Amino acid sequence: MHAIQDATVVPMQPRQRLPFTIRVARSERQIRRAVEIRHAAYARHVPALAERLQAPESLDRDAGATVLLAEARLDGAPLGTLRIQTNRERPLAIEQSVALPAWLRRRRLAEATRLGVCTHGIGRIVKTMLFKAFYQYCRHAGIEWMVIGARSPLDRQYEALLFRDVFPGRGFVPLAHAANLPHRILGFELETAEARWRQAAHPLYGPFCLTDHPDIDLHFREEPALTSEAVA
Repeated sequence: MHAIQDATVVPMQPRQRLPFTIRVARSERQIRRAVEIRHAAYARHVPALAERLQAPESLDRDAGATVLLAEARLDGAPLGTLRIQTNRERPLAIEQSVALPAWLRRRRLAEATRLGVCTHGIGRIVKTMLFKAFYQYCRHAGIEWMVIGARSPLDRQYEALLFRDVFPGRGFVPLAHAANLPHRILGFELETAEARWRQAAHPLYGPFCLTDHPDIDLHFREEPALTSEAVA
């Protein structure tokens, strides 16, 4: 009697729980909570821009944009937020201020804006996991390049993540959707991300590519428009 050959088994990813959740803000109440943490974060670092961020922006409810919201599992307190816009519906917000090079305009793009996290010690982990959520979102949506505008010294953090200059040698440019403050335009190629992180022995390779975080739950499916849920 011949032995039955086992089918190839794909090793399961180690699972790690987080003290917070990251979800897509779908209701009006969730959008308002994202705006709350966004405004508080910008008030600390960019008060001139924070004045414009006390209420939801039109892009928060745009069909081509997604607002992420991190909330504490213990009490539901908002801990962080990030907005993702793709160029599926219209040009990226960054393109109001700068013409992207032709090789990038022909790609499927996503821009991250309005990143804000709490001041607690957990804020650094929240920021890292929001970026993982951004990465997962882009992978699922077939995005080819992430694009961001970063102020100094935050641009160095993205450089450490292996983002590269979209305009080498150009330096910083003012962005209309960021109160005309100077930003460095950086891009990140999705197709080569895992290979580059692995080759560089990057500390994010394990958490981003080898670890399952079930508390990052983006529900990758078509969703209805924002509900009219009352603000709590």
